[in-house]
This record gives sequence, structure tokens and C-alpha cells, in this order.
Amino acid sequence: MINTERVYSTESESAFEGDVIWEPLKSIWFLLNLFTLLFIAPFVFSLSALFVFTLLTAITLCLGHSLGMHRLLIHRSYECPKWMEYIFVYLGVLVGMAGPISMMQQHDLRDWAQRQKKCHDFLLHGSNIWKDAWWQLNCDLNLKSPPNFILEESVSGSKFYRFIEKYWLQQQLILAIPLYFFGGLPWLVWGISVRVVVSVGGHWLIGYFAHNQGQRTWKVEGAAVQGHNIRLAGFLSMGEAWHNNHHAFPGSAMLGLYKDEPDPGWWVLNALHNLGLVSNIVLPSELPLRTELVVEDKELECRVERTLEACYIVDQLRHKH
Repeated sequence: MINTERVYSTESESAFEGDVIWEPLKSIWFLLNLFTLLFIAPFVFSLSALFVFTLLTAITLCLGHSLGMHRLLIHRSYECPKWMEYIFVYLGVLVGMAGPISMMQQHDLRDWAQRQKKCHDFLLHGSNIWKDAWWQLNCDLNLKSPPNFILEESVSGSKFYRFIEKYWLQQQLILAIPLYFFGGLPWLVWGISVRVVVSVGGHWLIGYFAHNQGQRTWKVEGAAVQGHNIRLAGFLSMGEAWHNNHHAFPGSAMLGLYKDEPDPGWWVLNALHNLGLVSNIVLPSELPLRTELVVEDKELECRVERTLEACYIVDQLRHKH
């Protein structure tokens, strides 16, 4: 199992002393797409545009953000061929949040800070919902004494990752041009602007609630922030809303740990495992024991754990051949 601890600091104030500053590119990008959603999208709506929006959102969030950026690139919770890794991470870039290296830095800084005894409100979603929305979607945190971030050579030395990191925003043209060519303005607006606002805004909204309220199975003692499971968003978030599970077992490729916790990202990963395309999938039982992890759900023993299992769709495809 690859060590993914990339953030280091010897100064306790690294997690909480700093200022929130407006980030022009991030803000203008989101607000332009929000303006398009509010004032143009309703007037160019069509069923085909809605289908394009739904399909692209599902693909980029599931294969790209959840399986590519989060479970693979950031946590290295499974292994796959390099061509598949590049495709999944590229789809994650198309979500419209940031480049792969920036995503790793943002995620790892937040995770590291939340495990400290105290961290900045920006990093723990500690402000009211409107202030937090402005901060997360339009600003960045400028820490007074930022921790060190050490990126592994497999990413920092990759020409592909360096390219899409530098030109992450321009990658939207790869979708925008064919969308406009085949579907005109409706496909362009719904396939780019509506999708970006729903994906990026939805990612923030789930993150806000997942760090403030919801069901908890475990508590991480000594941590400034606790994760919560947002059951209503479990399916729509491709499994990412099982955030209490993720705080408890951050290195696990499985986020919905029990049969009653829908995790579409896991369903796809399990199917890819059945096809022999992914391997060395990390499960909670294979992670080091955490002494700071305390069980809060007294009915935990009654729940049915999810495991790797045969995939019905893959089995049917094999039988046909």
C-alpha cells in the first residue's frame, strides 16, 4: 500500500492562522457558469440537452472525480493500468474544479488540518452556509505558515499531469466544441455550464453538511472536525457523501461500507475488478488499526458489511461470449 501522507508541518499554527482571499480565476469561472445556468439555461432547455447533462455529469463525477481524482490519485486505494488512471483523472479535470495537483494539495491540506486539534474555519466549513459558500466557491486560504507538501515523483514527474494541471480550464474546450457542433447552444450550455455548477456547487454543499451534521458511526478522537454520512446524497454523490466512513477509513476504496449505503463508485470499481482491470483494492479491514477511532453506532454489529463480490452485469456479458 502506497503512503499518501503528503502534508507535513512542525508548527501547530499551520492549520489555523491565515486569511481568506478572493481568487479571481476560480470565482469568475464559477460565477460565469452560474449566470449562464440562471439566465440562459432555462431558455435553451431540451430533453436531449438534459440527457447530455445527466450523462456527462454521471461519467465525470463517478469515473473522474470519485474513482479517478479521489480514490485513485489522492488515496491510491486501488491499482489499475496507467492508461486507465490517466483517463479517469482526465475525466476528473473535466468536472471543472481544478487540475490534478491542485486537487491533491487542496484535499490533503484539508484532511491534515481537520485531524489537528484546531483548524481554520475555511478548512472545517465552520462558518454559516452563505459565508462558507462564498469562501469555498470563490476564495482560497492564504496560511501564515503553510505546511510542506511533498508530491510523489509518479505525479510530479508526469508530463501528462503537469500539462493538465497547467491547462485544466482549457480542457473544457475538448467537450465544448463537439457539444456545440452536434447540439448547438442547448448542449453547450447544459453540457458545460449547468454541469459545472451542479458538480462544483454540489461538491461544496455535500462537503458543508458532511462536516457539520448527519449520521456518525465513528468518532476520531482529538480531531478538530468529524465527518458525517449524508444518506440522502449517497447515490447522487457517487458514494462520496459517506463522509464519516471516509474520515474513519480514509485509505479505503470503499466509501459505502454497508449494504444499505449506496456507493455507485464502488459498484463500478467492483465490476472493473471482476473484469480484471483493477487490483490491490484496499478495504477497511486491511488498513492499520487506529487507536483514536471510537465506535459511536451501537448497532454496528447488526449491519452487513460490503465486500468484493461477483458482478451480475459482468457475469451476463461473459455468458453471452
